[in-house]
Amino acid sequence: MPVARPLLIAVLCTALAGCGGLRESRLNPFNWFKKSEPTDLVLVPGAANDGRQLVDAVLTLSVEPIPGGAIVRATGQTPTQGWWSAELVPLPLDDNGVLVYEFRLAPPATVTDVNTPRSREVDVATYISDYKLEAVREIVVQGAGNARVARR
Repeated sequence: MPVARPLLIAVLCTALAGCGGLRESRLNPFNWFKKSEPTDLVLVPGAANDGRQLVDAVLTLSVEPIPGGAIVRATGQTPTQGWWSAELVPLPLDDNGVLVYEFRLAPPATVTDVNTPRSREVDVATYISDYKLEAVREIVVQGAGNARVARR
Protein backbone atom coordinates (compact mmCIF):
# COMPACT_ATOMS: atom_id res chain seq x y z
CA MET A 1 0.00 0.00 0.00
CA PRO A 2 2.75 2.54 0.80
CA VAL A 3 4.27 2.04 -2.70
CA ALA A 4 0.91 2.66 -4.45
CA ARG A 5 0.44 6.14 -2.97
CA PRO A 6 3.71 7.67 -4.33
CA LEU A 7 3.08 6.01 -7.69
CA LEU A 8 -0.43 7.50 -7.81
CA ILE A 9 0.93 10.95 -6.92
CA ALA A 10 3.61 10.68 -9.62
CA VAL A 11 1.02 9.69 -12.26
CA LEU A 12 -1.31 12.54 -11.27
CA CYS A 13 1.50 15.12 -11.35
CA THR A 14 2.60 13.94 -14.78
CA ALA A 15 -0.96 14.10 -16.13
CA LEU A 16 -1.49 17.56 -14.64
CA ALA A 17 1.78 18.86 -16.12
CA GLY A 18 0.63 17.73 -19.56
CA CYS A 19 -2.41 19.99 -19.35
CA GLY A 20 -0.27 23.14 -19.36
CA GLY A 21 0.01 23.21 -23.15
CA LEU A 22 -3.75 23.68 -23.58
CA ARG A 23 -3.70 27.21 -22.14
CA GLU A 24 -3.15 28.80 -25.56
CA SER A 25 -4.97 26.11 -27.53
CA ARG A 26 -8.17 26.76 -29.48
CA LEU A 27 -9.50 23.62 -27.76
CA ASN A 28 -9.51 25.41 -24.41
CA PRO A 29 -13.01 26.91 -23.99
CA PHE A 30 -11.68 29.66 -21.73
CA ASN A 31 -9.65 30.95 -24.69
CA TRP A 32 -12.54 31.31 -27.06
CA PHE A 33 -13.64 34.91 -26.70
CA LYS A 34 -12.38 37.70 -24.53
CA LYS A 35 -14.49 40.27 -22.69
CA SER A 36 -16.51 42.43 -25.07
CA GLU A 37 -15.67 46.03 -25.86
CA PRO A 38 -17.34 48.88 -27.77
CA THR A 39 -16.80 49.01 -31.53
CA ASP A 40 -18.04 50.88 -34.58
CA LEU A 41 -21.27 49.89 -36.26
CA VAL A 42 -20.83 47.43 -39.12
CA LEU A 43 -22.60 48.44 -42.30
CA VAL A 44 -23.67 45.35 -44.21
CA PRO A 45 -25.10 45.93 -47.69
CA GLY A 46 -28.40 44.18 -48.19
CA ALA A 47 -28.94 43.52 -44.47
CA ALA A 48 -32.33 41.94 -43.90
CA ASN A 49 -34.98 44.10 -42.28
CA ASP A 50 -37.67 41.97 -40.71
CA GLY A 51 -39.93 44.82 -39.61
CA ARG A 52 -38.59 45.02 -36.06
CA GLN A 53 -36.39 47.88 -34.91
CA LEU A 54 -32.81 47.84 -33.70
CA VAL A 55 -32.37 48.25 -29.95
CA ASP A 56 -31.28 51.77 -28.96
CA ALA A 57 -28.09 50.70 -27.17
CA VAL A 58 -26.24 47.42 -26.69
CA LEU A 59 -25.07 47.44 -23.06
CA THR A 60 -23.35 44.06 -22.69
CA LEU A 61 -22.17 41.15 -24.82
CA SER A 62 -20.77 37.82 -23.68
CA VAL A 63 -19.85 34.58 -25.44
CA GLU A 64 -20.17 31.61 -23.10
CA PRO A 65 -18.73 28.23 -24.15
CA ILE A 66 -20.98 25.20 -23.72
CA PRO A 67 -20.63 21.62 -24.96
CA GLY A 68 -21.07 21.64 -28.74
CA GLY A 69 -20.83 25.40 -29.20
CA ALA A 70 -21.37 28.70 -27.46
CA ILE A 71 -24.18 30.96 -26.27
CA VAL A 72 -24.05 34.61 -27.30
CA ARG A 73 -25.83 36.80 -24.74
CA ALA A 74 -26.54 40.49 -25.07
CA THR A 75 -28.36 43.11 -23.03
CA GLY A 76 -29.87 46.14 -24.71
CA GLN A 77 -31.70 49.24 -23.54
CA THR A 78 -34.94 50.48 -25.08
CA PRO A 79 -36.38 54.03 -24.93
CA THR A 80 -39.51 52.87 -23.06
CA GLN A 81 -40.85 49.75 -21.39
CA GLY A 82 -42.86 47.05 -23.16
CA TRP A 83 -40.61 46.10 -26.08
CA TRP A 84 -40.92 42.45 -27.05
CA SER A 85 -39.98 39.72 -29.57
CA ALA A 86 -36.27 40.36 -29.08
CA GLU A 87 -33.84 38.34 -31.18
CA LEU A 88 -30.24 38.38 -32.36
CA VAL A 89 -30.60 38.29 -36.15
CA PRO A 90 -27.44 36.97 -37.83
CA LEU A 91 -26.00 38.61 -40.92
CA PRO A 92 -23.82 36.65 -43.36
CA LEU A 93 -20.31 35.81 -42.11
CA ASP A 94 -17.75 37.99 -43.88
CA ASP A 95 -14.40 36.86 -45.34
CA ASN A 96 -12.50 38.09 -42.25
CA GLY A 97 -14.44 35.83 -39.87
CA VAL A 98 -16.64 38.60 -38.44
CA LEU A 99 -20.11 37.38 -37.46
CA VAL A 100 -22.52 40.30 -37.03
CA TYR A 101 -25.82 40.05 -35.17
CA GLU A 102 -28.45 42.77 -35.23
CA PHE A 103 -30.28 43.14 -31.90
CA ARG A 104 -33.89 43.50 -33.13
CA LEU A 105 -37.15 43.82 -31.21
CA ALA A 106 -40.73 44.95 -31.64
CA PRO A 107 -42.08 48.16 -30.08
CA PRO A 108 -44.93 48.11 -27.56
CA ALA A 109 -48.46 48.11 -28.98
CA THR A 110 -49.52 51.04 -26.79
CA VAL A 111 -47.82 54.02 -25.17
CA THR A 112 -45.70 52.87 -22.23
CA ASP A 113 -43.72 54.50 -19.43
CA VAL A 114 -40.07 55.42 -19.60
CA ASN A 115 -39.28 54.58 -15.94
CA THR A 116 -35.78 53.56 -14.79
CA PRO A 117 -32.95 52.50 -17.12
CA ARG A 118 -32.82 49.05 -15.47
CA SER A 119 -36.53 48.46 -16.17
CA ARG A 120 -35.91 49.13 -19.88
CA GLU A 121 -33.19 46.50 -20.29
CA VAL A 122 -33.87 43.53 -22.56
CA ASP A 123 -31.81 40.31 -22.52
CA VAL A 124 -31.48 38.04 -25.53
CA ALA A 125 -29.35 35.01 -26.40
CA THR A 126 -28.63 32.65 -29.28
CA TYR A 127 -26.71 29.41 -29.77
CA ILE A 128 -23.80 28.94 -32.19
CA SER A 129 -22.51 25.45 -32.96
CA ASP A 130 -18.81 24.52 -32.83
CA TYR A 131 -18.97 23.92 -36.57
CA LYS A 132 -19.99 27.52 -37.27
CA LEU A 133 -17.58 28.91 -34.66
CA GLU A 134 -14.57 27.42 -36.47
CA ALA A 135 -14.60 30.24 -39.03
CA VAL A 136 -15.50 33.03 -36.57
CA ARG A 137 -12.79 35.39 -35.24
CA GLU A 138 -15.10 38.16 -33.94
CA ILE A 139 -18.73 38.38 -32.89
CA VAL A 140 -20.39 41.79 -33.16
CA VAL A 141 -23.82 42.66 -31.74
CA GLN A 142 -25.14 45.98 -32.92
CA GLY A 143 -28.07 48.22 -32.19
CA ALA A 144 -29.19 51.56 -33.61
CA GLY A 145 -26.61 53.66 -31.75
CA ASN A 146 -23.69 51.39 -30.91
CA ALA A 147 -22.16 47.95 -31.18
CA ARG A 148 -20.07 45.63 -29.01
CA VAL A 149 -17.50 43.08 -30.15
CA ALA A 150 -16.01 39.94 -28.59
CA ARG A 151 -12.76 38.74 -30.18
CA ARG A 152 -10.79 35.53 -29.88
